[in-house]
Amino acid sequence: MLEGYLPILIFLVVAFLFSAVLLSIGWVLAPRRPGQEKDSPYECGFAAFEDARMKFDVRYYLVAILFIVFDLEIAFLFPWAVALDSIGTFGLIAMAIFLLVLVIGFVYEWKKGALEWE
Repeated sequence: MLEGYLPILIFLVVAFLFSAVLLSIGWVLAPRRPGQEKDSPYECGFAAFEDARMKFDVRYYLVAILFIVFDLEIAFLFPWAVALDSIGTFGLIAMAIFLLVLVIGFVYEWKKGALEWE
């Protein structure tokens, strides 16, 4: 019963050993030349000038949510387009409703000014 899992177990063991060997070689052979610039915190190419816990504008989060919405839209549209012949009219109507809800959300954000930067 468990003999079908033996190749998977062998694969996992080989992958673990291979990654452990590569990480060990990198750790042993890596040059260690610490300096002030290498040990300094790096963020966006310039030195930090404020507290890391500063408040972000709400519009940043709205644009991030908008990106997630359109990312999910694309993730649902590709399989739907591939399977459109087999799901028929019901699938077409369901996707039209889904897209309508997304368009309503996009228009809402647009009217609220979430896409305007000052």
